[in-house]
Amino acid sequence: MGAKECIEAGKAVLGIEFGSTRIKAVLIDEQHNPIAQGGYEWENRLENGIWTYHMEDVWTGLKVCYAELKKDVKAKYGTGIGKLAAIGFSAMMHGYVACDKNGELLVPFRTWRNTITGQASQELTRVFNYNIPQRWSIAHLYQAVLNNEPHVPDIDYLTTLAGYIHWKLTGKRVVGVGEASGMFPIDISTGNYNREMLDKFATLVAGKGYGWKLEDILPKVLTAGDDAGTLSAEGAKLLDESGELEAGIRLCPPEGDAGTGMAATNSVAVRTGNVSAGTSVFAMVVMEKELSKVYPIIDLVTTPSGKLVGMVHCNNCTSDINAWTGLLDEFAEAIGAKQDKGKLFELLFNKALEGDADCGGLMSFNYLSGESVTELDEGRPLFVRKPDAKFTLANFMRTHIYSSLATLKYGLDVMLKDEGVKVDTMYGHGGLFKTKGVGQGILAAAIDAPVSVMSTAGEGGAWGMALLAAYMVNKSEGETLEDYLANKVFGGETGESMQPDPKDVAGFNRFLEEYVKALEIERAAVKSY
Repeated sequence: MGAKECIEAGKAVLGIEFGSTRIKAVLIDEQHNPIAQGGYEWENRLENGIWTYHMEDVWTGLKVCYAELKKDVKAKYGTGIGKLAAIGFSAMMHGYVACDKNGELLVPFRTWRNTITGQASQELTRVFNYNIPQRWSIAHLYQAVLNNEPHVPDIDYLTTLAGYIHWKLTGKRVVGVGEASGMFPIDISTGNYNREMLDKFATLVAGKGYGWKLEDILPKVLTAGDDAGTLSAEGAKLLDESGELEAGIRLCPPEGDAGTGMAATNSVAVRTGNVSAGTSVFAMVVMEKELSKVYPIIDLVTTPSGKLVGMVHCNNCTSDINAWTGLLDEFAEAIGAKQDKGKLFELLFNKALEGDADCGGLMSFNYLSGESVTELDEGRPLFVRKPDAKFTLANFMRTHIYSSLATLKYGLDVMLKDEGVKVDTMYGHGGLFKTKGVGQGILAAAIDAPVSVMSTAGEGGAWGMALLAAYMVNKSEGETLEDYLANKVFGGETGESMQPDPKDVAGFNRFLEEYVKALEIERAAVKSY
């Protein structure tokens, strides 16, 4: 069946992901190939000290993104979209969407980027004996409790952005287990919220007199392949203003961007891992067993099918690279040498390969926001050089790429070296890997292990979400997500692998030593400027 016939027969599957800077829709055929896409650019806002997105931007972005998808379908195949086999929604994990009994937001959406829940994070980690990062939904809730915020007694539903969108389109208060694991700890043996920790939280807030129990306001946990409801008539209009899209389409459990990244890179099986590098950067390794102790810089989450994952998450990655590239783009335009933005990135990234292995005495911090791994509640993007540094364009670019991965390496060293977590294959995906061989090679040096990038890695989380939706409608009886992806989607493809260059490994290690010492500069900047 060709793409046009697939669409007209209602066999195509749609995945939509709300990323940090872009909402993306990907339509796939029965062979899981992307056949059309749409997008919408957006940005978070810092308002009253809170990183947020306005909900009107969510719905505007969704409508425009879907309309762009329809335009792409019309241009390529001369047809429209009336019916789909399945839809899946994904978004940035974690954060705080608190709604009242009428379904209205009680406070503005608080994103993963906020580092305002330090007290709650520390207390819950101690009480649960389980790492609760600042960006987790439960940390946001408990911080609101500690702050005596007036909205807390009125909470009827606490969810994530993906869970909120899914709810408004289906009426179902559910999330996938991977997304749920970034809200509240999951018991791997049951695939549900940890009962013991739910009880401990109830004890913590017992004196407050709230009319809710935590388990009643959290979304129900589903696993990949479960049915998560159907598109309502109201939901169809929220998605497609033209009214062409039919109600009744099946939806799979909404997942976070971590889960879709794992699906998009076929890294949902034990001893596989992936690094997603865009606005934020995180590494995930599917583990064989629990860690020996609690580490504040390692999150324990799950795959979309509920397997235990060790995760190192850093709030900052490519934003500062984008800012400097924008400045150089302005300069090029000012001298009459305007460049295509994509080609400019490629030129600058390749230039980085000419730099010194340790960056020649240059240092940068890409902290646009706070970074819990290095215990900073706020960020100040900084570039520093020693008087005798080799201040070249190559070293300048190499420094910024190193900086985008330095905090991640700091955390990964604990998991891979101190804990001895085994990973056979590490996949890279996201904007940092668009220029062939540059980000991939530098990541290989940072973790001192081979890194693979698949030809499909550029399709991103929206494609990964579409794969999860396709699994729900197409899986055979008893077929696991791991088997479905390995056999029916990737067909044995392992991507193009790069081995670490020993010279670059040594250089990155020297850079990291200086980076850790220079963190005092960043702390001073946050304190004084």
